[in-house]
Amino acid sequence: MRENDLLEKEEIFSKVLRAGRRTYFFDVRATKADDYYITVTESKKFTEEDGSFHFKKHKIYLYKEDFAAFKEILDEMTSYVLNHKGEEVISERHQKDFKKEFFSERTTVETETRTAGSYTDIDFDDI
Repeated sequence: MRENDLLEKEEIFSKVLRAGRRTYFFDVRATKADDYYITVTESKKFTEEDGSFHFKKHKIYLYKEDFAAFKEILDEMTSYVLNHKGEEVISERHQKDFKKEFFSERTTVETETRTAGSYTDIDFDDI
């Protein structure tokens, strides 16, 4: 088999999901028997102190006979997480520049009350 034939065979169908320092590659590939399977590759960028960087990659292979069970479990797991923890990404709170963009009405009222009572009104004409 020529090199070009091999490259064409490996690039059947691909999608990329960029997610911060991580990138996910979804690829449809062919077996030697010309049947299809999926690879999912996570690539994560690591930067060294000297400014150089490297990538760590993890790959899973998913074959047709496992598609239905895999999808069923993935759907169940994602639903569980979203139902129990919502869609807010909690890990963002731990980033150095995190700022919560919304406040509850109760928090605002409590803050205003504490602020109003935390100073003494001074009339400078009395000094």
